[in-house]
Amino acid sequence: MKILKNLGIVFFVLGALFYFVGMPYLQKQTKKHSPEKVANYVFKGTELEVRYSSPSKKNRAIFGSLIPYDKVWRTGANEPTTFSTSGTIKIIDKELPPGTYSLWTIPNENSWKIIFNKVVPDWGVTILSGGKKTTRDAGQDFIQIEIPVRETQHNR
Repeated sequence: MKILKNLGIVFFVLGALFYFVGMPYLQKQTKKHSPEKVANYVFKGTELEVRYSSPSKKNRAIFGSLIPYDKVWRTGANEPTTFSTSGTIKIIDKELPPGTYSLWTIPNENSWKIIFNKVVPDWGVTILSGGKKTTRDAGQDFIQIEIPVRETQHNR
């Protein structure tokens, strides 16, 4: 019985070390390659803010390859991208009340689904999946819209 108690203490200490030391270290290291950015905009007195980590393309094919089509993406690098609004806004035909939401996307060749979720998880993907599975709780989705893809000057 004492061995189980000691083993439990060892696992607890290792888990605490990983959570309080390892995870912050890993987050800091990944932000060297994908720095955190903030975009602010005021529209008719309502403050909007998007907080994201800017991933680097590094000559890789991103959508349809690194980020597969028709699968939920945490949108950006590192933690999920967040969208905050100080007042109620209308997104196409849906109202989004004041608050902070995690932003998720489902990219496709011709359109993207944009998802505003009520929960902002710590990291957004599971470690054991190698980043392929998200921690998004679909039951907490508040708004989901679909927008067509348009080529921009930057893409050419």
